[in-house]
Amino acid sequence: MPDLPISPEAGPQVVLELIYRLKTRDVMTSPPITVSPGETMRTVQYRMRDNGITGLPVVDAQDSLLGIVAMGDLLSAFDSGKMDEKVETLMTRQVIVLEDDMPLAFAVTYFNRYKFGRFPVLDKDHRLVGIISASDIIRSLLVAMNAEVQRLEEAMAERRAAESPPAPGEDRLSFPVLRLNFETAGQASAAIKRALKERGIDAATVRRAAVASYELELNQVIHSEGGTLSCSVTDGRIEIVAQDDGPGIADPEAAMREGWSTASEWIRSLGFGAGMGLPNAKRVSDDFSLDTGPGRGTTVRLTIKI
Repeated sequence: MPDLPISPEAGPQVVLELIYRLKTRDVMTSPPITVSPGETMRTVQYRMRDNGITGLPVVDAQDSLLGIVAMGDLLSAFDSGKMDEKVETLMTRQVIVLEDDMPLAFAVTYFNRYKFGRFPVLDKDHRLVGIISASDIIRSLLVAMNAEVQRLEEAMAERRAAESPPAPGEDRLSFPVLRLNFETAGQASAAIKRALKERGIDAATVRRAAVASYELELNQVIHSEGGTLSCSVTDGRIEIVAQDDGPGIADPEAAMREGWSTASEWIRSLGFGAGMGLPNAKRVSDDFSLDTGPGRGTTVRLTIKI
């Protein structure tokens, strides 16, 4: 399991943050126990018994998922006298799967939605790489929580010691942004909008800042490994900075073109990743800079005059 530090601001949301930071591949059982389509249902019976499991993915020689055979299929074969028939004749071919790069939150959602006991996990090349069950999730969360709670306490102490008050005449807000956490996406930009309104800044300027901060926040949620979104008001201008330690942008020029996006198909299926984030943020700003590159993260800094 990877080293996944939790934000010191997480507090009671430690479990939620872990669910979004952990990926399916961090929790799944790998390599999975499988069966080939040419083997018999009696082989399935013995393999389930010997391994204490109630379902087997069916794969070909290239590890492509062909179907799944569960305890219900095995009982049906037993009742109908088909224990010596091939798996391919009785397996379930329509299978709901997870991708190994999906956050654990998606796996939790799938268990709640479909009520299945397990899901096969595929990699980006659509090969079977694991299988995940509810018990895998619970076990991994307990291990991760034990390792991270102490880290959280230490990080909070260090941050309190390192924080300095804002300079005179400056208001500064800073928020952690979590990778693929669509439940809380938009909360940081909403807090920035409220703070600017409370300061008495005119509505048109607040709207511009809200658009910029929201677009940058969503960009971090979708494309980075998480980061921070901060806003300061000083010297007659609003400065918004989005910084992350993610993979960086390989082609910054392309990223500034409307409609260009590296979002995956399942991100797009959620209604995100249209490729308008950075162009929209630049459009509403008076000054805009993008500092990024492969392997060194991304920092977007923009200002809006008051």
